[in-house]
Amino acid sequence: MPLLDDGEIQKKASQVPQWSVKDRSLVRTFVFENFIGSIDFVNRLVEPAEAAGHHPDLTISYNKVTVSLTSHDAGGLTEQDFQLAQVISGL
Repeated sequence: MPLLDDGEIQKKASQVPQWSVKDRSLVRTFVFENFIGSIDFVNRLVEPAEAAGHHPDLTISYNKVTVSLTSHDAGGLTEQDFQLAQVISGL
């Protein structure tokens, strides 16, 4: 997929308002009641990420999971990142 330019990124970012654009990535931290909730969430996002062939970078810290999306092979943000962000937001 082709890289999005700054204007396209800003337009797409408005469609996933809980996510932030940082250093060529889309980033969001999800907060859960405890560690088990964090791991359950990670397990639920495996299937849609695998189906999309697009794998997020994850940081787990007890009750928080930070998800970072970028298209490494393209060198930045593509449509695929925003599509997966919407799916993950719906989990």
